[in-house]
Amino acid sequence: MAYINRKKNRRRVHNRIRKKVSGSAARPRLAVHFSNKNVYAQLIDDDSGKTLASASTKDRKGGLASSANAETAAKVGKMIAERGKSAGVDTVVFDRGGFLYSNKVKALADAAREAGLQF
Repeated sequence: MAYINRKKNRRRVHNRIRKKVSGSAARPRLAVHFSNKNVYAQLIDDDSGKTLASASTKDRKGGLASSANAETAAKVGKMIAERGKSAGVDTVVFDRGGFLYSNKVKALADAAREAGLQF
């Protein structure tokens, strides 16, 4: 029986996604990442290589608990949308980071859409 390395498979899928998805100043990339304890989201301008806005469960200003579930993912999605709006961003390209578009990823994306980001 072959050993399945989930981290390697997710990285392979993410590389395949990144071939097609890139952000610019006019339409940055909304990149998400989930660890076992935290949720991270960034608005990235790939042309200049700069992060325009970020939000995570580690932010002290956000006041979120360190847990990577759908509830906290939705709160991070709302935070990144608010920070993106204040940075002058209203449309983005969504990069799911190789994660399946289901529970947590969908919750973050839906919350960001409800808060005003378009993608």
